[in-house]
Amino acid sequence: MRADARRNRQRILDTAYVVLATEGAGVPVDDIARRAGVGAGTMYRHFPTKESLIEAVVLDRVQALTAKARSGIDFTEFFTVMVDAGLANRAVADALSSGGYQIPADADAALNTAFAELLHEAQQRGSVRPDITPDDVQSLVVGCVATARHRGDTDLVQIVVTGLRP
Repeated sequence: MRADARRNRQRILDTAYVVLATEGAGVPVDDIARRAGVGAGTMYRHFPTKESLIEAVVLDRVQALTAKARSGIDFTEFFTVMVDAGLANRAVADALSSGGYQIPADADAALNTAFAELLHEAQQRGSVRPDITPDDVQSLVVGCVATARHRGDTDLVQIVVTGLRP
């Protein structure tokens, strides 16, 4: 892909992420293209359907989360990052809880592996209980996101993080 095409694609993804997070999936694709500063043809060359655009946004964010997990971040900090990602965009939250858009298997596996490695490292250091599994943590993230959406605050995150300690 040419450099200008890569830039346009990333601009569309970044714009779509913000628009979907703030206005929901009902925003017309042509409106997202306009806000991204590209023509409808450019939009449809990269993303032929709205679903393909939303899935690309989710994949882009999952890849960013995976990179963050591999950046040397602390497990409890990353737990908070995961909750924040779920709160920032419903499409991302749905994908992370396996309830919405599809994530390619390799991207999903990469995120799950990176998260499991962070958990294992924290358990080896003694900062997280040894009986907690990656599935437990994923469920806790989903629960924190749902609770924060319902109550409007993220106080539960600190309670959960404290409960993860030995």
